[in-house]
Amino acid sequence: MTELLHSQYPLYYLIIVTVSVLISLLAIPTILHVARARHLYDDVGHFRKQHDHGIPRLGGIAIFVSFTITSLLFSMTDRSLPINYILTACIILFAMGLKDDLSGVNSRTKFVIQFVVASILVLFGNIRLTSMYGVFGIHDLPYWPSVALSVLTVILIVNAFNLIDGIDGLAATTGIISNGCLATLFIYMREYQLAAISLAMVGAIFGFLKFNITPAKIFMGDTGSLLIGLISVVMAIKFIELNKVTTNVTPEILSAPAIAVAILIGPIFDTLRVFVLRISNGVSPFTADRNHIHHRMLRLGFNHLQTTLILATLNILCIALVMFFQNYGNSILIGIIAVLCLLFNWTITFFLRSKERESLALRNLFI
Repeated sequence: MTELLHSQYPLYYLIIVTVSVLISLLAIPTILHVARARHLYDDVGHFRKQHDHGIPRLGGIAIFVSFTITSLLFSMTDRSLPINYILTACIILFAMGLKDDLSGVNSRTKFVIQFVVASILVLFGNIRLTSMYGVFGIHDLPYWPSVALSVLTVILIVNAFNLIDGIDGLAATTGIISNGCLATLFIYMREYQLAAISLAMVGAIFGFLKFNITPAKIFMGDTGSLLIGLISVVMAIKFIELNKVTTNVTPEILSAPAIAVAILIGPIFDTLRVFVLRISNGVSPFTADRNHIHHRMLRLGFNHLQTTLILATLNILCIALVMFFQNYGNSILIGIIAVLCLLFNWTITFFLRSKERESLALRNLFI
């Protein structure tokens, strides 16, 4: 079976993406019809919303259905990937996201359910980070610290994708880049099952994106963003662990943790940034605001598509940079990515201050 796939994997992966795209494309018109008939629109009056008319936010249903059906159709039995636990986690998050999109879910309930989902994956599926890979001088972790780190990582990334879903196309484009890059790396590593799962998600998002590019006809809602975040972080953890350096094994791809950070840097940086700002201002890190990077770029005058393309380009440049310099090690590469993101954010701050003061002055960099 493995040799057959190795010789025919281009066709195999093409079929996966095609089926996933078609299911998503066929599902969304029906969802739009039901949403309009039942008046299931986004909350236009909310201060964070960027649109002045009601738009259904149930696109995540199509992503979930497409991803689940395609994964079940094309998944292979492989102990390295416990698909039963992954799909269980997806179903739980889907149910919570759907309720949130229809009637709302309080933040405490969201956190509890996300904690349960992360625990299922880490404790039962054994999808966890077993090392810090030299970052901060820490290497192999004992079991329970490994579990704690992995659960927190899953919760962070799941919420990060939810938080960047604020403008047309951004979360979807980021999901395509993340899972597309991971799928490419898995194909290079001959990890066929993992590549198939990532490509099933890529296809599901592509089908949705047709209806989400400005002017958006539908939003993915929490149902979609939470699911994309979940699959992205699971695939990233598997990628990191498969490229772990040991005394007996030198992996095909070096600095896998830094590469994973580069792949997910958009959601990670934006989430950590707003959390730090909220805490420093004495408010809850989960308090909603309009201080995300995409909100700030809109204030500069960019539209939704331009903002999405700029952030996607930055994401791809970070990935290319880390891949090219992967021999430098995780700590140095993660530090370089962090500096680049801080400089990018500082540049936005400079132009925002200059726009408000109607003056391009050097002092706008600092005050």
